[in-house]
Amino acid sequence: MINEDSNIENVDFTNAISERYLSYALSTIMSRSLPDVRDGLKPVHRRLLYAMLKLRLDPNSGYKKCARVVGDVIGKYHPHGDTAVYDTLVRLAQNFSLRYPLIDGQGNFGSVDGDNAAAMRYTESRMTEICTLLMQDIDQDTVDFHPTYDSSDTEPALMPAAFPNLLANGSEGIAVGMATSIPPHNLHELCDALMYLVDNQKTVEASDLMQFIKGPDFPTGGTVIDSQESINQTYNSGKGSFRVRAKWEKETLSHGLYQIVITEIPYQVQKSKLIEQIATLLKDKKIPLIGNIRDESAEDIRIIIEPKVRTCSADIIMESLFKLTGLESRVHMNMNVLGSSGAPKVMNILEILREFIEHRRIVVLRRSKYQISKIDDRLEILEALKIAYLNIDEVIRIIREEDNPKTELITKFKINDTQAEAILNIKLRSLRKLEEKKINSEHGKLTSERTELYKIIDNPKQLWKVVKNEFKLVQKRFGKDTDNGVRKTIFEESAVSGEIIDISAFIEKEPITIICSKMGWIRSIKGHNLDLSSVKYKEGDMQEHVVDTYSTDNILVCASSGKFFTILANNIVKGKGHGEPIKLMMDIGNHDIVKIMSYKSNGKIFLASTAGKGFIINSNELIASTKTGKQIMQVTDGNKCIICLSVIGDMVAVIGNNRKLLVFEIEEVPQMRRGQGVILQKYRDARLSDAKLFDSSEGLSWNLGSKTRLEKNITPWRARRGALGKIPPTGFPKNNKFM
Repeated sequence: MINEDSNIENVDFTNAISERYLSYALSTIMSRSLPDVRDGLKPVHRRLLYAMLKLRLDPNSGYKKCARVVGDVIGKYHPHGDTAVYDTLVRLAQNFSLRYPLIDGQGNFGSVDGDNAAAMRYTESRMTEICTLLMQDIDQDTVDFHPTYDSSDTEPALMPAAFPNLLANGSEGIAVGMATSIPPHNLHELCDALMYLVDNQKTVEASDLMQFIKGPDFPTGGTVIDSQESINQTYNSGKGSFRVRAKWEKETLSHGLYQIVITEIPYQVQKSKLIEQIATLLKDKKIPLIGNIRDESAEDIRIIIEPKVRTCSADIIMESLFKLTGLESRVHMNMNVLGSSGAPKVMNILEILREFIEHRRIVVLRRSKYQISKIDDRLEILEALKIAYLNIDEVIRIIREEDNPKTELITKFKINDTQAEAILNIKLRSLRKLEEKKINSEHGKLTSERTELYKIIDNPKQLWKVVKNEFKLVQKRFGKDTDNGVRKTIFEESAVSGEIIDISAFIEKEPITIICSKMGWIRSIKGHNLDLSSVKYKEGDMQEHVVDTYSTDNILVCASSGKFFTILANNIVKGKGHGEPIKLMMDIGNHDIVKIMSYKSNGKIFLASTAGKGFIINSNELIASTKTGKQIMQVTDGNKCIICLSVIGDMVAVIGNNRKLLVFEIEEVPQMRRGQGVILQKYRDARLSDAKLFDSSEGLSWNLGSKTRLEKNITPWRARRGALGKIPPTGFPKNNKFM
């Protein structure tokens, strides 16, 4: 409906939003985030490089300020912010981001530490040699051009791309509902695969190409530790990931000492953050095998790891670092690209290379036709010049005597307007016999060239031969025999291990007593069965948890949130001071500590919450590998986990704050891995207050002041799990607690 007075059209809000969001999504996918499979570029990259081409910033020219380049890009081709364009320019110049940088930068273009580049007014740039291959023959009608955003100029819709830039340099982008992530590859291997594909187009499979393409080749090197089968599967599907580890070596020092030197780090891992991460773990005593870490990097990476004990294996130290730090990272591959049809699609390695060689076929075909048209134009002129030299006297007469010499020449010699114009433009100094010889020579040469070009156009085999030969030339210029062409990333298959490395073998085993106060200050003291009466606490604080254990043991901490945390006993601060807050060692939040205990393999632990629910769990399930802990018991509606006991005896006694006691067999409580548990005791407007595990032959005991009471006959309170219970025996504490 249209309101004629205000000229406002009423539309359905849902439809309006859908249409606009669809337009935005398509714009993001097609014109911003996904690269084209043929040249491997997004529009901003394409416009940036084309602007540099127009500025004549070839490898042999001088540098120009990046501000000038960015200004041309946003003024002529890319009407967006200068920051986005400059960030793109910077990345294309970083030899740690691109395997084959497309821009030669002069100045500060950032570092592997994550430092930002200098402002564009300070830096300069020009194209690299390999960048010129992307735009080679662009002026020979090899690709289509379309108007710029303001129709004042034209820009290429695609680059001719003489090498597979998409795979050579990789690409990353996030669109609406889809993303792309393609790691870089070795150009020599890609050229081998392309030449094989040209020769075997009809019979080749994706797996056949893997004999040439070993896997990704990162500019920062590193080691890919996936199996060959896993790598092949990733390339066959177009989706997957690679586990990349840092390269390291062991340097032997005097007196039996050694140090570990890290020389290469995984792709896109910032060195400064990596060192900070290792230093934090060292400070938090999460990697007790390491004594110190320092950075001796200059142009090359050199990170020094000093072991704490000379007898500790370097392999064990590195395995622990791979588990806990960015020295091992996962690089994802999702080859989601825009195909030649313009539609996004996840392609495998074969589909991508097929699209590329088809693109090169079209480029060579269009270039050949363009060159033939130019040769035909020149031959037309040469034909006219030959006529002029054969009839030079008559030509001179016509020019001197006729009022309209152009028309007369066309009539006399049966030539066209263009040829007549060429004759009229002959200079007097060119009227020599030598010039006539040159014309005949040039005519013969061009005729021969045209014949060869027609062979390319008319013979598909000859066309593919030209395409293949151009791949050979690219391989020769940028292959493994060149400085930057040698493969940087190596392959070393390593089994995936989910086990936590046992470092207790490298820690001196000694008896210790762990003390944790009510306010959460934790410390350890050497020895067992100590007299703790002289232990001092902060004002208002007091003793809460005491655990006799050993320095090599793992300590389990149960929080009222139902989470379990794991600490190595040796990492707990030693001495008779106040210790350190346990919250610095784990993300326990504002929850209470229910229990601190020493981990025993395959032990059984009984858990219960104020909701009157509980279950039994194997102690192996309680080990947490991170500071954030592991959620075991699910507690909701304001309830808390309040019971954490080692399973002993054959009976369970539970009592609620409604003063109802229930006793049942431990066998009725199921063993689970996590969850809320089963109902232990039913309540009406009440909650679980306490629980105790005991042996029926010994009876149920509880503390009453300084004395211990014992009830041998538990029959009156015996029932099935989930019953209401009965009033406890006379003399049971009024706080409804067993201890």
